[in-house]
Amino acid sequence: MIKISPSLLSADFSNLERDVRRVTAAGADCIHCDVMDGRFVPNITFGPLVIRDIRDKTDLPLIGHLMIEHPEDILAEFIKAGCDTILVHAEACIHLHRTLQQIKEAGALAGVAVNPSTPLCMVEEVMGDMDELLIMTVNPGYGGQAFIHSMLPKIRAARALADERGLSLDIAVDGGVNLETCKLVVEAGANALIAGSFVFTNPSGIDAAISGLRERRGTL
Repeated sequence: MIKISPSLLSADFSNLERDVRRVTAAGADCIHCDVMDGRFVPNITFGPLVIRDIRDKTDLPLIGHLMIEHPEDILAEFIKAGCDTILVHAEACIHLHRTLQQIKEAGALAGVAVNPSTPLCMVEEVMGDMDELLIMTVNPGYGGQAFIHSMLPKIRAARALADERGLSLDIAVDGGVNLETCKLVVEAGANALIAGSFVFTNPSGIDAAISGLRERRGTL
């Protein structure tokens, strides 16, 4: 199944409860929570307290995408706040295997994100320890960027590695996902689509955006 995960980075931060409830009602599979510290990426969003307040507004799984330095120091707080999955960046973790074990020991699913310039060999040795591999198809830090088409071979390679090893691993894509790029990434092997601007700033509205992705998903 192809999962649809709206990214709160593009939501209305003054109306997060409203937007969380809207994407839930519209049929999203989970909610992607972009956590930025202003150091690993040039932007700042929110922390565990906001996750805690969101948690009781939806029954959907919450994915905490930690775009922060030293995620091992605070990831347990995000799990306590309500994140079901924690994604850390390979570039931010000196001891990536240890960090993945920390996440699992704290009771959450564990995943790794890789930036466009990061080769898969950086995470190949720990693929068996993760539940999700997130391929960034834009440079992290801002919403509304254009999809980097040269990431398609990386998605194919990630899916091939997972299949060769018999891993039940979500291959997720984050950045520039819309009705056109959705088809490309799914054909390349992705099964989790993270969409921010396309969902929350869609002229036709949130419901239409998610239903459009759902219909497209059903044809792939």
